[in-house]
Amino acid sequence: MIEVFKTNVKRKSDAGKIIATLLQHFPSSKINFDLSDCDKILRVEGEQLLTERIMILVKEKGYDCDILE
Repeated sequence: MIEVFKTNVKRKSDAGKIIATLLQHFPSSKINFDLSDCDKILRVEGEQLLTERIMILVKEKGYDCDILE
């Protein structure tokens, strides 16, 4: 399963912190950002992803995070 989110993360250092947090909750997932995309894409690939939980964790770090339509 792959989930793709639109965010407002701008810096690689912030993206790294978010990835670290997400990996604590979803350790077997592949997680990356595409900060060069206009939607600052967050891509999460894994078996049992909880979409709402991912969005909450990113928002707790102070960033917007919504499913990319």
